[in-house]
Amino acid sequence: MTTQLSLKGVTKSYGERHILAHLTFSVRPGERAGIVGENGSGKSTLLRMIAGVDAPDHGEVTVSAAGGVGYLGQTLGLPGDHTVQQAVDAALAELRTLEQGMQRAAEAEDLAAYGELLTDFEARGGYEADSRVDKAMHGLGLAHVGRSRVLSSLSGGEQARLGLACLLAASPEILLLDEPTNHLDEPAMTWLEDRLGEHRGTVVVVSHDRIFLDRVATAILEVEGGTITRFGGGYSGFLAEKAAARQRWEQAYADWHEEIRQVKEYAATTAHRVAQGRAMKDNNKMAYDRNAGRVQSSVASRVRQAQERLRRLKEDPVPRPPEPLRFRGVFARTAGSQGTLVELRDLHVEDRLHVESLTIGPRDRLLVHGDNGAGKSTLLRAIHTAARSRAGYLPQEVDFAPGKTVLETYPRDAEALLATGLFRPEALALDVVALSVGQRRRLALAILLAGDHDLLLLDEPTNHFSLALVEELEQALDSYGGALVVVTHDRALRQRFTGKQISLSGGYVC
Repeated sequence: MTTQLSLKGVTKSYGERHILAHLTFSVRPGERAGIVGENGSGKSTLLRMIAGVDAPDHGEVTVSAAGGVGYLGQTLGLPGDHTVQQAVDAALAELRTLEQGMQRAAEAEDLAAYGELLTDFEARGGYEADSRVDKAMHGLGLAHVGRSRVLSSLSGGEQARLGLACLLAASPEILLLDEPTNHLDEPAMTWLEDRLGEHRGTVVVVSHDRIFLDRVATAILEVEGGTITRFGGGYSGFLAEKAAARQRWEQAYADWHEEIRQVKEYAATTAHRVAQGRAMKDNNKMAYDRNAGRVQSSVASRVRQAQERLRRLKEDPVPRPPEPLRFRGVFARTAGSQGTLVELRDLHVEDRLHVESLTIGPRDRLLVHGDNGAGKSTLLRAIHTAARSRAGYLPQEVDFAPGKTVLETYPRDAEALLATGLFRPEALALDVVALSVGQRRRLALAILLAGDHDLLLLDEPTNHFSLALVEELEQALDSYGGALVVVTHDRALRQRFTGKQISLSGGYVC
């Protein structure tokens, strides 16, 4: 199958910050490629370059689509005084132009031109375009929004959903979508997944939603360290290949260690054969006297070869694979009423949170969900303040005092930090104020992993992390033996969570 879009040797920087380096990859017609990676890794930059919004510093971006290219950024990008209808017309501009051209050709009785325009118009589903707008707005929860409404009267979420509805209604051959699941509830996400599955063209989508990627993507493009790696087989194929790569790494590390051991043993044994003072067997005396010089020279040569091999092995080591993430704790019953870790009674935090009664025991697992502004983060902070035990807390927003490096901020040594796999050696000397959002979250997670906790309080723990790290984090939480309270919008984490669930609405527990 031919290539529909490709990047060759693409490099992109902003000032002195290098985002993407010598990227080369392609997407075939009809593929649905999911772009994944940590915040700040360059996913949105990559999508903008494919859309032609940004230009690469070096390299070539080639896109071929007779049916058009549609790009959805994370903002609508239209003036606030425009109406919903104007937003729809802007999205359908190419179809409107074809329609106007058909009308002019008909009036001029130019049948050849009319036929060509009609073919293009029908191929793009021009006659059903306005109907698709209505279907998309209904599917994305915008049926209540009238076409005469001005955009400034819509919430940010409504504007984002409107932009998505308009783009899907335009139905260009290539869809470029940046985090389209943001601001969508469960029914809207299901509708979007079905709609993209039916799309006849190509889809390239940036997303952190694992369920969405599993249902939609046929290939995964992972952006990491300025480079990109392609994984076939959708999201499940991505996970399988990641696991296989980890096993190969562990095997290579074990093989490297074993070879060093064998070379050392060989060198020591061989050297012992010509060691001074070594006893000589009587029945070998004549041969030894006759060949001593040659034997010693041969053995010494083999020793030098072994030592050279050992030097090369140590100069080019296989890096130690990171240890699986593990939250630590003794998990003994904590002093207090029947081992209670936290007890909230008649708690009121201004107008943001009202809790009549909430008790957390040593092994309790609690998932808190609710709309934005419902009081979830306030509840976590209240639990942290009231905890009677060693409570580890990962907030949504992480900040560190300036003037310290990553290693100076971490409570243990460099070896322990590197063993987590959360940072590379060159990042340990970075000032914490220079860290990206994702790196700050990694450091906060590393600090949490370094301590012993009876209770973990995690506020949106999957935010800003790579999907591979999110999968590791989930496994660590599954094996954690202490109490756990999690706030998350992550659909996969919520579906896999084992424990009690509570919902907050307007600061009240439902």
